[in-house]
Amino acid sequence: MHRSPALLALSPAEAAERVLAQAGDDWTRAFLDELDRRIRTQPLERLIALWGLSGAGAARLFGVSRQAFSKWIDEGPPADRAATVTALAAATDLLERYLKRENIPAVVRRTAPALGGRSLLQIAESGGAEEVLQRVKAMFDLRRVQP
Repeated sequence: MHRSPALLALSPAEAAERVLAQAGDDWTRAFLDELDRRIRTQPLERLIALWGLSGAGAARLFGVSRQAFSKWIDEGPPADRAATVTALAAATDLLERYLKRENIPAVVRRTAPALGGRSLLQIAESGGAEEVLQRVKAMFDLRRVQP
């Protein structure tokens, strides 16, 4: 892999400043998304990062201890949790596709009448991962929009 000595000589903050100055916000955001996809390959890591969860918050989301969740990060979730992780990963992908990533934590925490006065996070914490996925799909269903 070719490494740019000039770029690597900069601190990450300096490199970010140069990229923003030269490329602009939209390109930089797309670049960050691509980096995130390559670095955070595990769905649990993406979920934690994009939903703005702490380790304790992520453990609460899945109804396990922090220690158990840490083990999931290292070794993967148990097979009986695969459907839950898959549904939340799919919901996360949709949220990322349609929202600015910095808005995702607020969106998943916001209560809404359409969600029965709950938030997506509360639904997920009560074991409703599949409901979260269906609700997120409905949020971005453009067929519902009338011309």
